[in-house]
Amino acid sequence: MVEENFSEDSSNESPILEEEKFDVIYECLRCKVQVSMIELNRLPEIKCICGFRVFTKVRPPLVTTVKAL
Repeated sequence: MVEENFSEDSSNESPILEEEKFDVIYECLRCKVQVSMIELNRLPEIKCICGFRVFTKVRPPLVTTVKAL
């Protein structure tokens, strides 16, 4: 009965939440196609559909200004 208690644990839900939380989007430098990190991990090599192998990380359009001392 102890084994049944472990199988009922909701540990299957936590990795899904972590993937959504830390999902990183990359963009092909040549054709500008956006791909998630999960999709890149499925492929045998890191390569875009156009054949280019250089990706940049898509960042949010946040601009912060810091005053100099």
